[in-house]
Amino acid sequence: MSKVKFYFNTKSLKYERVQLKLWDRLKRFLSYVASGLVFATVTIWIAYTYFDSPKEKQLKREIVQLRDQYDYLNEKMSQMNVVLEDIQNRDDNIYRVIFEAEPIPDNIRKAGFGGVDRYRQLEGYSNSDLLIETTKKFDQLAKRMYIQSKSFDDVANLAKNKAVLLASIPAIQPIANKDLRRMASGYGFRTHPIYKTEHFHSGIDFSANVGTEIYATGDGVVERADDLAQGYGNHVVINHGYGYETLYGHMSKIIARVGQRVKRGDIIGLVGSTGMSTAPHLHYEVIKNQNKINPINFFFNDLSADEYAQMLDLSSKSNQSFD
Repeated sequence: MSKVKFYFNTKSLKYERVQLKLWDRLKRFLSYVASGLVFATVTIWIAYTYFDSPKEKQLKREIVQLRDQYDYLNEKMSQMNVVLEDIQNRDDNIYRVIFEAEPIPDNIRKAGFGGVDRYRQLEGYSNSDLLIETTKKFDQLAKRMYIQSKSFDDVANLAKNKAVLLASIPAIQPIANKDLRRMASGYGFRTHPIYKTEHFHSGIDFSANVGTEIYATGDGVVERADDLAQGYGNHVVINHGYGYETLYGHMSKIIARVGQRVKRGDIIGLVGSTGMSTAPHLHYEVIKNQNKINPINFFFNDLSADEYAQMLDLSSKSNQSFD
C-alpha cells in the first residue's frame, strides 16, 4: 500500500493531504517505466556482450569441433597426396615406360583451377581461410585422381594391345646375319666414305651382296618407297605405330609398296648400292618420335646375350661408313 503524503499549508497553517493530479501520476508512472526500460536494456546488453547464452555456448563448441574436423581432413588429404605422388611416379616411370607411352606432363597433372570467383561463396566468414584452403586441396586432389584414373585406363588399353605393340617394335636384324660378319659400320661419328670427313652416321650399315633379301623388322605400314630422298637411293620407310619408324636405304630393288601392311620378316626389297653409296650394303635406321636412335638396341629377338655383346662391340668401332 502506498504511503499517504502530507504537506504544510502556510495559509491555513495546517497539514493537508497531498492530492496528485492525473497528469502527475502519469508522469511518475512513465518515469518508472522509462527507468525500468533503461535498466533492462543495460542489463540485457551486458548479458549478451559479456556472457554467452546456452545456445551460443553450444554453437561455439560445434565450431571448435568443426575446426578440428577440418584440420583432420587437411591432414588426411596431405597423406593422400603423398600416396598419389607415389602412384603418379610409378605410372610415369614404370608402367608407361613398359608400354612405350609418354609420361603425363606435370602442367597437366598439377594444373590449377581457373577463375578468381570460384570460392567467393566461402568468403566473409570467420573461418573463410580454412574453408577455402580445404576446398582447394579437395578440388586439386579430385582432379589429380581423375587424371590418374584416365592414365590407368590408357595403360590398361596398352596392356590389352601388348601383343600388337611387341609385334610392331623393330626387334630383328634387317638382313640374315647369323655369323654377325655383315655389320660394316655402326651408329655415331664415322668417316664419310666420299668426303673423308667426320660426320654423324644415323644408322647401321650391313654389307651384303647385291640382291640379298631385306626384311621388315616389325609389323607396320609402308609409308614411303621411292628414290627421292637425297643420298638414300632406293629406300623404304615403314611406320610401325607407337612413334616408331624404320628406314632401309640403297636398295637395288624395292618390293614393298606405299600403303602396304607388312609383318616382321616380310621381304621389302633387295640390297644394292644406289644413292650415295660406295659398295653394296643396307643402311638401316630406327626413328622414335621423329628422332633417329641407335638401331643396336633393337636386335633382341634374334640375338643371344653373347651375340648381342659381340654386336655392341662391332657397332662401337670407329671406322668408315659405306654411305
